[in-house]
Amino acid sequence: MELFWLKGYNSTSIADILSRSQVNSGSLYYFFPGKQDVLLAVLEAYRDGIRPMLLNPAWDGVDDPVERVFALLALYRRAIVDTDCTYGCPIGSLALELHEADPIVRQRMAENFTAWVDAVEECFQAGAHRFRAGTDFRGLAELALNVMEGGVMQARTYRDVAYFDRAVAQFRQAVDAMMIKEAAL
Repeated sequence: MELFWLKGYNSTSIADILSRSQVNSGSLYYFFPGKQDVLLAVLEAYRDGIRPMLLNPAWDGVDDPVERVFALLALYRRAIVDTDCTYGCPIGSLALELHEADPIVRQRMAENFTAWVDAVEECFQAGAHRFRAGTDFRGLAELALNVMEGGVMQARTYRDVAYFDRAVAQFRQAVDAMMIKEAAL
């Protein structure tokens, strides 16, 4: 995971993996016949670990379902700031690097994006009573992913978190505009 995130898939060699894992090549090839098999296992680990590795830490102490979406985005913001704007979403970075990936690799990457969108859609659905009738929660969750990925990519490119902040602020305005305004007391 770490090597693919830091160096990218194409720049990570089997020798790098062997050195980092401190296993011999026979052991590696017993479990992973090739480098793509390692990539598939990494993508499956991200997919299967989305709740404990990403969602639970982001949502700790946040009860409001809509605010959970923004807490998740805030977690990415912290990663951007903590890395001086060099952070790249692991799945987004792989998707950009492997734009002509094999079908099984594309499927695993899509499963990761789908798991993320599913979780965000669940948040919006949990707060559905606060939104206007007919709100497309799936589309809204997909927009949240696009805001995150695009904001991360621009912050990394420009080495400036303000690009991420502006994307999230615009998303917040869009979400707020879709919500039912409570009558003034």
